[in-house]
Amino acid sequence: MYDVCIIGAGPAGISSAIYTASRGFKVLVLEQERVGGTIAGVSTVTHYAGVLPEETGYTFSKRLKNQAVYCGAEIAIEKVVKVDLLSDIKKIYTTNNVYKCKAVIIASGTTPRNLGIAGEKEFAGKGTMLNALYDGAKYTGKEMFVIGGADGAVKEALYLSQYAKKLTIVHFEDELGAIAEFKNRIKEKSNIEVLLHSRLTKIKGDDEVNELVITDEHTKEERIIKSQGCGIFVYAGSTPNSEMYPDLVKDNGYIVTDERQKTNIDGVFAVGDICKKEIRQIATAVSDGVIAGINAVSYIKSRTDRD
Repeated sequence: MYDVCIIGAGPAGISSAIYTASRGFKVLVLEQERVGGTIAGVSTVTHYAGVLPEETGYTFSKRLKNQAVYCGAEIAIEKVVKVDLLSDIKKIYTTNNVYKCKAVIIASGTTPRNLGIAGEKEFAGKGTMLNALYDGAKYTGKEMFVIGGADGAVKEALYLSQYAKKLTIVHFEDELGAIAEFKNRIKEKSNIEVLLHSRLTKIKGDDEVNELVITDEHTKEERIIKSQGCGIFVYAGSTPNSEMYPDLVKDNGYIVTDERQKTNIDGVFAVGDICKKEIRQIATAVSDGVIAGINAVSYIKSRTDRD
């Protein structure tokens, strides 16, 4: 029996853990893969106050874990498969255990979206569905392709350019959607090319990728790029991991919360990228976690007073 169970150990979930455990409450954080969530796999962490120089997703996530444990939170690497949120005592079912708690904070985040094109799944791990931080160096001296033009995609492209013989950013819009800082840094890289109003529509190869089909969004003409053993890194947005919460009010899959990060169910809060919100950054995730943690504590105290 715990006071608070937190589902997800990204910046939002860990922030919630710090603000609940440090107040003397018994807190469990459940994470199916690794502390840090999505941020654990990024090449560099930028634009968050207080990060160390050359901070990677790995080093940042390690510090998140250490701080939560120092404050007294327990962390378990287990996959949550079902939840019962409607009772006063909530139940969280994992593949191995059932946990009971008085309040739940959902920080399940999002899952990267695939392109859904021919060849993407066939070459998974052999040229597609790659992670810049963990796979970039494996493609040293080869061509690389980054699919996407938002901040995350362009930041990873800048990181990968140190390994790539040539790197091509493929983006479907007429200009990159990244901030000025990243755009300016792209211009300084002699081995980066940007293909705008273009989509990757097919991937071909044998034991590895050797051909890409790029379609022009304006003319619909196809361009074939031959590149033996190249690496393709896809950043095509993400979808919220909210299917497991049918009793919560959602908007386009994102959980709806109020200013206290409270959902439509008493004692259930949601934080981070899984929530309906305008801005999804580490800073806003941490803010969500603080707000939810403090309000979860208040909720538990109010119930105790009533009882």
